[in-house]
Parts: sequence; structure tokens; C-alpha cells
Amino acid sequence: MNNTSVDSYLRDGCGRCEHYKTPACKVHRWTKALEALRELVLASGLVEEMKWGCPCYTLGGKNVVMVTAFKEYCALQFFKGAALVDDAGVLESPGPNSRFARFLKFQSVEDVIARRPVARRLVDQAIALERAGTKVAPKAAPEPVPVELERRLAADPALRRAFEALTPGRQRSHILHISGAKQSETRERRVDRCAPDILSGRGFNER
Repeated sequence: MNNTSVDSYLRDGCGRCEHYKTPACKVHRWTKALEALRELVLASGLVEEMKWGCPCYTLGGKNVVMVTAFKEYCALQFFKGAALVDDAGVLESPGPNSRFARFLKFQSVEDVIARRPVARRLVDQAIALERAGTKVAPKAAPEPVPVELERRLAADPALRRAFEALTPGRQRSHILHISGAKQSETRERRVDRCAPDILSGRGFNER
């Protein structure tokens, strides 16, 4: 595992597999985007280190955010991401069993540039949480999927795939909107209105 330096990471890769120091290393798929993310995080004043083969940024010795590369994307990984206010619905959980970490994913340097303001706000928020000594509260039970939405998802595989591909925040925005109607008929109509946004990868009222 490469824990030498971030310059070495960008040049040689993470050292986590047999592709270390070869063009096949996933780090080399995202070099420009990773460099842009590094610049963005360093501007926040965090201390740059190498941990677990990846650039890690700390405050007072505490991990705040990590820059990581995967096969299909690169990302900012927030260690206390579950405690961040994600109004834009851009943060994603690494997996169903992840309690605290959240990813902000990118697929090009242009993507990093376009979403730099959102990324900066999340980094600043993560720093403020660490300075305040904030602990991540246990995740509350998710809102149940309304019967009317579940019925439509079961009948429309394409819609189900699109819904499951949404970030948790975007899924929740549709669930809350549909569930907010008292009558089943109204919830059915709301499902109809939400379907195009779901298929387009958008949250409720996101344009």
C-alpha cells in the first residue's frame, strides 16, 4: 500500500492491487479530477496525510475527508458524512452497512469544477463539525416507501432501477412528497408526477 506521499499516489497509484505503478491503476483514470479535489481540500487549511493508500485530510489529528479513486468514479469521502446537511442530495452511502461515511462522487475534472461550490460547502461543514466535536447520531429508521410507489416500482422494472440508482436524499424527497398526501388517489397522482423525475435521476422539485 502506498502511504509515501500524495505526489507519489498521483504518480504511482494507491498500491492496493497488482496494478500499482502501471497505467492500469484506477488512480490514473482520474488524475486531473483528483488533482482538482486535492487543491480544493488543501485550500480549506486541513493537514494532508496518506492513510490506507489514499490522500487523507485531518484537523487536530482527526480524519475529516479523504480523496479516493474507484474504477467508475473518484470521490470525496466524508468520515462524518451522515451528520452533514445535504440539501442538494449529492452525498451517497458507500454501502447499506455504512453508518457514518458518505461519498461525493465525480466523473471528470469538469464535474469537479462545476460542483466546486457544493464540495466546498460540504468540506467547510465537515471542518466545523470536527471543530465542534460533533458525534454522528445513529441513523434513524428510513421512511417507509408508500404502497402506491412500491406498487408502481414492482410493475415497472425501469422505474425501479432508476429509483434505486438515486441518492438516498433524492429517494427520500420523493417518498416524503408522495407520503404527504392523505388519500390513496392523491398519492397515486403524485407517483405519476414523480415518475419522470425519477427516470431522469432527479429528486422531487429538483431542476
